[in-house]
Amino acid sequence: MYDQEQIKPYSQSESKTEQVTQMFDNIAPTYDRLNHTLSIGIDRYWRKKAISVLKQYKPQHLLDIATGTGDFAIQAYRTLQPKHIIGADISEGMMAVGRQKVEQAGISSAITFQNEDCCKGMSFPDNSMDAITIAFGARNFEHLDDGLREMSRVLKPGHPLVLLELCTPNHFPMKQLFWIYAHVIMPIVGRLISHDDSAYTYLPASMEAFPQAEVMQGIMKKAGFSDVKFERLTFGICTLYIALK
Repeated sequence: MYDQEQIKPYSQSESKTEQVTQMFDNIAPTYDRLNHTLSIGIDRYWRKKAISVLKQYKPQHLLDIATGTGDFAIQAYRTLQPKHIIGADISEGMMAVGRQKVEQAGISSAITFQNEDCCKGMSFPDNSMDAITIAFGARNFEHLDDGLREMSRVLKPGHPLVLLELCTPNHFPMKQLFWIYAHVIMPIVGRLISHDDSAYTYLPASMEAFPQAEVMQGIMKKAGFSDVKFERLTFGICTLYIALK
């Protein structure tokens, strides 16, 4: 068991999956505003960087795991113009916001949403996806190994998994500055906007506990991926992982 699997938003009585679902259902109406505010808009750059990796593969059927409100899926569609993107998530509250966004953008036929938990098995056939993406969702997995193996199962051989995850910088002074931001500013702003006292305390805790860099690289290889590479972005606040099945 990895440390991040034991970090839960609320209590120890319910499973992590149940609590994460509840948390995202609670904060769904304010999630986009909070996300862009807390990242100072840098999250858009991170997504753009991840999507640019996929251009050479020209994916036509793309699966976006932990899609949330669909930001990554929408940006990927506009850049890559695939035939279809499925946004998969365990939170109906988040996907409800996502459905509204794609409908307003007039792309609801190109991006659809499904309630799927990749840690427990998804409904998609083996080798059915041209590419899989997951942005800032892997740290919420209750069983990281199971989730990665399931992604490997549905991905076509030779095709990419692109994973973005927040992490903690490991060099002075960014390490110290980020600790203050994550443990003081982030919970206060999160509480004021989302009115969820636990969600933005859980966020930095799950970031710090998540396997990083070479450790995560080894975990992805163990799950069935090859040629796993990673790149630290923005002084080590975010890491981009690129792997082939």
